[in-house]
Amino acid sequence: AAPPPSLTLPQAISFAAAHHPALSAAVEQTAASQSATRIARAAYLPRLDAIWQTNRATSNNIIGLLMPQSVVPPISGPPFPASSSDSAWGTAAGALLSWEPFDLGLRDATVSEANAGLARTTAGEAVTRLAVQHGVAFSWLAVATAQQVVTAADADIRRREVLGRTVHTLVEQQLRPGVDASRADAELASARIRAIQARQALALAEASLARALGAPDPVRVDSDALLAATSPVATQADTTHPLAAAGQAAVDEARAREAVLARTDRPRLYLQSSLSGRGSGIDTDGTFRGGASGLGFDRANWAAGVQVVFPNLFDFATLHARQSAASALTRAESARLNETTLVITSERRAADAQVQATTAIAGQTPIQLVAARQTETQARARYDAGLASVVEVAEAQNLLAAAESQDAAAKVDVWRARLAQAVAAGDIALLLDALTAAGVQ
Repeated sequence: AAPPPSLTLPQAISFAAAHHPALSAAVEQTAASQSATRIARAAYLPRLDAIWQTNRATSNNIIGLLMPQSVVPPISGPPFPASSSDSAWGTAAGALLSWEPFDLGLRDATVSEANAGLARTTAGEAVTRLAVQHGVAFSWLAVATAQQVVTAADADIRRREVLGRTVHTLVEQQLRPGVDASRADAELASARIRAIQARQALALAEASLARALGAPDPVRVDSDALLAATSPVATQADTTHPLAAAGQAAVDEARAREAVLARTDRPRLYLQSSLSGRGSGIDTDGTFRGGASGLGFDRANWAAGVQVVFPNLFDFATLHARQSAASALTRAESARLNETTLVITSERRAADAQVQATTAIAGQTPIQLVAARQTETQARARYDAGLASVVEVAEAQNLLAAAESQDAAAKVDVWRARLAQAVAAGDIALLLDALTAAGVQ
């Protein structure tokens, strides 16, 4: 889906959450895990197998051993003295009902493993959602910063063009040396180069934003409300970080897999009942009755019984190795969870420090900007009065250009720090709530 041509930050986050391919894939993966849990629970249901078969075949049976295989069809009944090419109809139908009332915990462990897998994919979906929202918010703020840099670069060009016309006029009137005109031209060219670089950075930032949005074409951002807003005090998240939840789910799944392997070598009890019927167009003395004989049922049987299935008793070495591997994987996932906890704690501390620093910087850049404007105005006035050189004016304009860029970037950096704080807390809603409180929709 194509997004609107211009997006605010909340709109960009909402669009990515609804349309990004990575998040759609994570949602479908969760749906697949939900189906896996239903498959695991289906093992508690009884099993009913049914068959119907009609065939026409010869009856040349023979005494002898035949190893188990699936190529030569078995023939029931006694062997006849002579071989014959005659054929007759045969019919068979039956149903087998099998139910496992007791399994000594294997099915329950399998269901627990499926549920743990569902919890892991659900946590993975939350991690993907947070990553997608973080990526689009970070890219959106990068575009907003690039736009402000372009605006500051254009303003710098206009000031230097005015200065250049003034300097050239004074040089032509021989009121200033020719080197002043050269310096003014060099400063104007440098300003134009910076503007070109700023537009290149803006185009790259817009392309990155389109990729983060999952959109086919670049989009522009509407940052006016964000730049005019004041960032409120951030609140702390009450939920578990998605990375921590995903790590814990991986540990739980590994433990559930261990539980399944611990119950794999236990015997299994089945209650079974069968109902079957068969018909044949051949009598026991080898006479072929012909016609439609054999298409109906000549005999019917029923059966009921109990079956205990013991696993392969010589599989203990393989099973022990699988259990050892599962235990090692559980310990590995536990170690990764500990590492994830350390990373989350570190990121939260770094984000808090970033918020404090950017807030303090944003309080100083307006003072710097006012002073830089006054410096540039005074330098121009001194140059027009012949009391200062063009170098002094150029330095004042450089200071003003840097102050304008830093002031615009500082406003965006405050929100970028709020974004880092929300991501470190694992809940992008903290940033959205702050934007709503600041009047940014």
